[in-house]
Amino acid sequence: MNKETYSVGEEWKGIRLDKVLSSMNDEWSRTQVQSLIKDQMVLVNGSPVKTNYKCSAGETIEVTIPDPEELDVVPEEMDLDIYYEDADVLVVNKPRGMVVHPAPGHAGGTLVNGLMAHCKDLSGINGVMRPGIVHRIDKDTSGLLMVAKNDMAHESLVQQLVDKTVTRKYTAIVHGIIPHDHGTIDAPIGRDKRDRQSMTVTDENSKHAVTHFRVIERFKSFTAVECQLETGRTHQIRVHMKYIGFPLAGDPKYGPKKTLKIDGQALHAGLLGFIHPRSKEYVEFEAPLPKEMTDLLEYLRKSN
Repeated sequence: MNKETYSVGEEWKGIRLDKVLSSMNDEWSRTQVQSLIKDQMVLVNGSPVKTNYKCSAGETIEVTIPDPEELDVVPEEMDLDIYYEDADVLVVNKPRGMVVHPAPGHAGGTLVNGLMAHCKDLSGINGVMRPGIVHRIDKDTSGLLMVAKNDMAHESLVQQLVDKTVTRKYTAIVHGIIPHDHGTIDAPIGRDKRDRQSMTVTDENSKHAVTHFRVIERFKSFTAVECQLETGRTHQIRVHMKYIGFPLAGDPKYGPKKTLKIDGQALHAGLLGFIHPRSKEYVEFEAPLPKEMTDLLEYLRKSN
């Protein structure tokens, strides 16, 4: 079992405890939090409370988290778009709308379910929930992912991410017209204190984050850009582009409500390059833009 402690800030004064905790940790649903409160696994100032308890500023919340139950990750036959595969690594083009790996409440239909049906040998370093998964992209981001088929490959690919030698280039459509042709955003990213389910640029409890970008094409009120990741923080491109005033089109979390018609952020991981763990040769793969993004670009060109 794990224990986590939270302090209630002024912004949570008078808010129900289950809402506060589910906002502070985006891995918990309100239903899960309510269950923990009923089981007296949540203490406020050292005492158990009811699920409808309303918080006061300055209180200390202690949550005891039971060890997670291992989920049965069931192989599911899928028509995966595999760009490369050998005995060590696999490169797959993930479609928009697909979750990368199972999580409580979302056990099926993920990329991992499809990978397990496709091949039986995936690295076990990340456990049963995320076999083979070295890095992730968001559900509504399409594009290329590298997958490790054994622990040797996994360790090599993770080290390359740490060493910043993996090439990751994304195409994005953002609000506004970026006046300069290229730039670098060097701004640390951490969890947003006002919304624990979002990330933000902050100096508190943050990690170093760098995104390079160049303009591909300008439209009447949008810009198509190529973003290259130097680091790989959660929602990095989405947070960084918002930070400089050009949020991604269609982004439900970080973008404006009035936007282009697209189901989720207009972001595609189109280019992926790394040193092959066994051959030690650099390999690079490129996936074309999905139809929903090419359609958007055509629409923007006609609207100019």
